Amino acid sequence: MHNKYAKFHKLWFSAFFGGNSSLCLPLCCDLRVGKQAGLILRVFKMSGEYVCKLSPELIQRAKDELNEDPERRAADIQHIRDWLKKQPHIKARTDDWTILRFLRGCKFSLEKTKQKIDMFYTCKSMCPEWYTNRDPQDKKLRAILEMGEFLPLPGYDHQGRKVVLIRTAVHDPKEYSMEDVFKATHLISDVMIEEDEQCGITGFSQVLDLKGVTAAHGMQMTPALVKKAMTIWQEGYPMRPKGLNYINTPAAFDTVFNIFKSFMKEKMKKRVHIHGSDLESLYKQVPKECLPVEYGGTNGTIEEIKDYWLKRVDARRDWLLEDEKYGVDESKRPGKPKTTADLFGIEGSFRKLNID
Repeated sequence: MHNKYAKFHKLWFSAFFGGNSSLCLPLCCDLRVGKQAGLILRVFKMSGEYVCKLSPELIQRAKDELNEDPERRAADIQHIRDWLKKQPHIKARTDDWTILRFLRGCKFSLEKTKQKIDMFYTCKSMCPEWYTNRDPQDKKLRAILEMGEFLPLPGYDHQGRKVVLIRTAVHDPKEYSMEDVFKATHLISDVMIEEDEQCGITGFSQVLDLKGVTAAHGMQMTPALVKKAMTIWQEGYPMRPKGLNYINTPAAFDTVFNIFKSFMKEKMKKRVHIHGSDLESLYKQVPKECLPVEYGGTNGTIEEIKDYWLKRVDARRDWLLEDEKYGVDESKRPGKPKTTADLFGIEGSFRKLNID
């Protein structure tokens, strides 16, 4: 059993940090194990100075899709760092890697990057229920993490994208609120974003499994909560969402989904795929070999993947706890301070909502 898990973890690290390998392949069994897997993370994350370890293919993709110029990269990072020093209300991480993630998420538009960083840290401060006391050893958080509700899968799909499996109904709504669930799942997503450089370039797709969803689960997804989640996800994070795939959808799915849809950007609406119980339809969007055994794939088991992420959040416990100190102080913001109503208010959007 020890060898089995050791092999799984080595394959996973190879998927994340492939050293000099080319664009990572979707099949985990085909991924090469990079000797510097754990070292790469320490080198360019801990030193503060970004050292490019990308394959030539990913460097070219960053140029083509994100307008990244390796010769201008350091100057762009420094420009944002200098700007942050002049923002009295923002306390942000200013290491190269953090700033670079935002630059890539904004296709190297300096103005959009500034807006995104401000929005990200504003969202963090406006949502303390998700971003404070983020201890993976906390009893309640640990219980949710051990359910495996949010699981980034090893490797990448046929387009080089990360695939994230979300099993929406594994928690008991009588015991855990969606605020609890979102707080726990953000631990994993934040560690994934911090550690997976390829994902920030190629993007990610999600598989949302609604098997076992009940009316009680649906009632947890209030319009206010959905608006908050969608605002933080779409406006705050420097991510590139490429697809939303819903499977095992219940009869009342459309009613709840309409709430989500009302807060989605138009380009995201076009990336939604509803497969029902047809896994063959899902495989056209997410290749079978990218999925866990339980979903007809060959990419590890739910238990193995869950075990991996429990170890990763534990390894990043200090980072997660320290991250709480970054945010905004609205009393120091130049001009009009922002409020939770400004960010997460639903009145305007909800009036447009049409639930059949």
